[in-house]
Amino acid sequence: MGACMPLRGIQLRLRWRLVIAALFCTASANALLAQSAGEEIVTDRPDITESATVVPKASLQAENGLTWTNDHFDNLVTLCQTLLRLGVSDRTEFRLTLPSYSLGLSRGPSSSGVSDISIGFKQQLGPLPGGFDLSLIVATSVPTGTTDKTTHRLDPFLKVPWSRELGNGWSIGGMASIFWPTEEGKRNLTWEPTFVVQRDLSRALDVFAEYGGDYPQHGSARQTVHFGTAYRINSTNQIDFHFGFGLSSSTPQRFFAAGYSFRIDRLWGK
Repeated sequence: MGACMPLRGIQLRLRWRLVIAALFCTASANALLAQSAGEEIVTDRPDITESATVVPKASLQAENGLTWTNDHFDNLVTLCQTLLRLGVSDRTEFRLTLPSYSLGLSRGPSSSGVSDISIGFKQQLGPLPGGFDLSLIVATSVPTGTTDKTTHRLDPFLKVPWSRELGNGWSIGGMASIFWPTEEGKRNLTWEPTFVVQRDLSRALDVFAEYGGDYPQHGSARQTVHFGTAYRINSTNQIDFHFGFGLSSSTPQRFFAAGYSFRIDRLWGK
């Protein structure tokens, strides 16, 4: 009995921390929520592939989520996954990824902590001939996380997302990305290709299937298949649900996630 009580106490504290963090994320989103008319919301989530367009000028878009990841006996919940996107011109947006909080729920190697932030810009290059939308994202992580969640260095990355409407509610897209993460004090150039097929089931509801892979210069490749759906509550609010499975031994076995995104328009000007 004496050995069980500390373990139960730890589990209880972890559950309360999880609940409090979830409530904090929800309260933060609701505090900023505002109704506005305009273009329908287009988010960079829930698929890995980013959108190939930018948010409207003078609009602030917040994309929030939480993810449960399982890798054999290792379970991890990541909360407050928030990307802020600010339209600074008709074709340019400023991007800020806020720190997320990871909570280890098992005795596996995953541990609790706060991630680094990232700062960058997206420049819309399309539409191009053939109906392709295209953008360029340039950003870097900033070492602000806890000791075991940060690389202690600026880690730049480059993403080129694209998409094309096929008609009858179908569309395809993908993204070519290059990351320069710091691993064990050295850069490990990583190429990440993705490809996604999306189907609009109605004006508000869509589903997708996606492949994503990480191919590092040093180490094993990580490959994932990914499925999900997004529902637009109105022109400025969206919820999403998605899940995926690892295709390689170095990838987590499975993950489930949910998110809520909203946009506030006309922050300045008419």
